[in-house]
Amino acid sequence: MTRRPFKTATCNELLDTFYARLRQVSVEKLAFSGVGKRDVYNITAPFVHDGEEVILGRVEERDSEFSQVFFFTLCDGVWIPRAHTHTYNLQDPCVTHIKGELIVGGVEVITAGDDPQKIVSWVTQFYRGYRIDSMRHFSSGPAMMKDIRLIELQDGRIGVFTRPQGEKGGRGMIGFTIIDSLEELNEQTFLEAEIFQDQFVPEEWGGANEAQLLKNGHVGVLGHIACFDRLGKKHYYSMVFSLNPGTFETTPIKIIAARSDFPIGPGKRPDLQDVIFSGGLVRGERGRAVLSVGVSDAEAYRIELPDPFLEYELNG
Repeated sequence: MTRRPFKTATCNELLDTFYARLRQVSVEKLAFSGVGKRDVYNITAPFVHDGEEVILGRVEERDSEFSQVFFFTLCDGVWIPRAHTHTYNLQDPCVTHIKGELIVGGVEVITAGDDPQKIVSWVTQFYRGYRIDSMRHFSSGPAMMKDIRLIELQDGRIGVFTRPQGEKGGRGMIGFTIIDSLEELNEQTFLEAEIFQDQFVPEEWGGANEAQLLKNGHVGVLGHIACFDRLGKKHYYSMVFSLNPGTFETTPIKIIAARSDFPIGPGKRPDLQDVIFSGGLVRGERGRAVLSVGVSDAEAYRIELPDPFLEYELNG
């Protein structure tokens, strides 16, 4: 399928545009209890379930990569684990709703048989159900593929975003395909998705973190773009673009948030200090939106900023 050609921009070029824009933002750090001394980060955007506001978060020791995903609810300004709710041994949760069902995903780490502390691969796992307390596993992604995201499209079909690496995807590229039902969500679906070739230069990478249906039927994609610097440190930025699911045409990527938007704070490791994870976006009124992010693999924040999807509806 053909797409309108545009020059692929590097992280630094996108950052130049980002910092040149004047914008008003407000930042809030989320407080958690009930998880001991563990960090909570890489949260989803809040959603309402059975009348209460819920988020999912990655809960983890500072010196470990073995995490759990908790469901949290808000109590007196503090997020606490939802009562009597199962946790998942996963990283980096995501959530969406398809045909009324709650869909939760997360990354399972695979360890070496002779060394349970050595991570050798990872697999994205998906669960579905109409209630949090009765969800069941229904699909697994291919080995070594993170950032798989689902969305119900305007015509009722399901859009699937993928992120292959290696021979097909380099350091990480975004793919997309459409299926008719969740029963078609299998490894072949993930592997055969069309890859967007013009989003990242070969030395950089990115992925989709959340997808939202826009008023014009297009899909607003919240994700990340990332790069290494000369010292080997990682730099992750929140970005967006839109997709026409009828033609697979995409708009150029734009950065909407950076680590510099948030206060100085702890990081999991020195090479992860300049990292933010795009968890989810809640669009509000008066052209504003609230972005939920994990910061430096150690903390969770929300940032209110200009609605980045608005231009895609106005110009689509």
